[in-house]
Amino acid sequence: MITGRTKLCAVIGDPIEHSLSPCIQNAAFKHLGLDYVYVAFRVRYEDLEWAMRGVRSLGIYGLNVTMPHKIGVIQHLDRLDLEAKLVGAVNTILNDGGVLVGYNTDGLGALKALQEVEGDLRAKKALMIGAGGASRAISFTLAREVRELSILNRTYERAKALAEDVRRTVGGDVRAYRLSDETLRAEMRNTNIIINATPVGMHPNEDETPIPRELLRPDMTVFDLVYNPIETRLLKDAKAVGTKTIDGLTMLVYQGAASFELWTGVKAPVGVMMDAAKEELKRRGVIN
Repeated sequence: MITGRTKLCAVIGDPIEHSLSPCIQNAAFKHLGLDYVYVAFRVRYEDLEWAMRGVRSLGIYGLNVTMPHKIGVIQHLDRLDLEAKLVGAVNTILNDGGVLVGYNTDGLGALKALQEVEGDLRAKKALMIGAGGASRAISFTLAREVRELSILNRTYERAKALAEDVRRTVGGDVRAYRLSDETLRAEMRNTNIIINATPVGMHPNEDETPIPRELLRPDMTVFDLVYNPIETRLLKDAKAVGTKTIDGLTMLVYQGAASFELWTGVKAPVGVMMDAAKEELKRRGVIN
């Protein structure tokens, strides 16, 4: 029951109608009997300042931030945690008594998803395809956990700049290469973890894949950040050769769980959140 004591959390973005966050977070609140409610607000880029003033004046307790506001929202915050500073983008905000604190839980979400499958990552070599926002968020977290991280991108300069940023700020063995057939084949030979941080394979281009099937091995883990479709061609190919797989929905739920814990101080019911996400995707006809 919603009362005057109910804490309001929300997600802002444009577009926002596709967001799974309301069903994921509300399922978690309900399961644990917490007096919170979560809604979605479409906020145009030119209205972002007014929206953030509204967060303060209305006392909105927690906020998720999605495209195109992850960078622009920073100027309206009072403080950033270390991860958000490193990444230069925010996806979670806590209203701490009127002080707006920005966080980035994308890297933590990816790390938890990987650890669930791989366990200890310290002896692993990871290969990141792509050097955009998702790759950046994950790279700063992952570089501190793995033995080696290689970043491949079609525009070499972006991969190089990201690798340099990561090495300078958090350290680690981080390398950059131009994405080509030759470099991909060379890097795949001794890689344990492959992460697709590009939109290749996303609906409506489900037949595309960033990695030819013949390069995949059973001793690898393949992590595709795409979650529409849930099972991309890359993941289908990986399963066909016996490779362990992680889909983009898993990361989405884990980063949402990290936000939930920042707001509530309570351990997130990840299984409940995952079930809610899948039920919503079934309702939308994305999965069977």
